[in-house]
This record gives sequence, C-alpha cells and structure tokens, in this order.
Amino acid sequence: MTDIKFDTKVIEDVKEALEDHADTMFKQRKGRWMAIVELAHVERNEPGPDEEKSPSVKLRITSVEVATDDYSDERLREVAQQLYRLRTSSGTLDEAVGEHRAGDILRNGSGLLVSADS
Repeated sequence: MTDIKFDTKVIEDVKEALEDHADTMFKQRKGRWMAIVELAHVERNEPGPDEEKSPSVKLRITSVEVATDDYSDERLREVAQQLYRLRTSSGTLDEAVGEHRAGDILRNGSGLLVSADS
C-alpha cells in the first residue's frame, strides 16, 4: 500500500485563503472547519526491489476554501458524508444506487452553498 505524506510548504494562495480564519483557528484548540481542498502531487518515492519499504506519494494543498458560516459548513458536511457513503458502498446494497448518485451529488453540490434567504 502506498503511504501518503503531506508537504509542509504552504503556498501563497492557500495562505491568503486562510488568513481571515487564522485568529479563530488559533483560539479554538479543538476546532474543526469544513473546507474544499485541492491536492497536487509533489513527489513520489518508489523503493528499490530489495528494499522493504512502502512506496509513498507526497501531496501539497494547492487551494482551499473554508466554510464561512454555519449554513455552508453544514452543506459541505452533507456532501462529504454522501461522498463517503459512495466510496464505502462497494459490495453493499447501496453500490448500484451509488453509480447513479455520484454525478447527482457533484452536480447538485455546486448550488449547495447558496442559502434560501440569499
């Protein structure tokens, strides 16, 4: 199995996207924030044939958008839960339904962050 590692370098775009949240994140030691994140492949490490190491891939966060209100947070959590169910439904009764729902979840997800009172 391939090990996953994260690059600790924070690129400027990510830093700027998190600036408005940094003080709140600092103050809430056990806080959690929902966000949309884009990952990029940075490096791959493939051990030699005689090495007893696992291959690894290093990823970097290249884009992040943090939910800024309770409504957006809740909607992102719902999308994450639905995508989790799709990912873990293999071999279950939900598997066939999941094939049709994947496109719906992502297609409808683009309108999820607009609240009804907007």
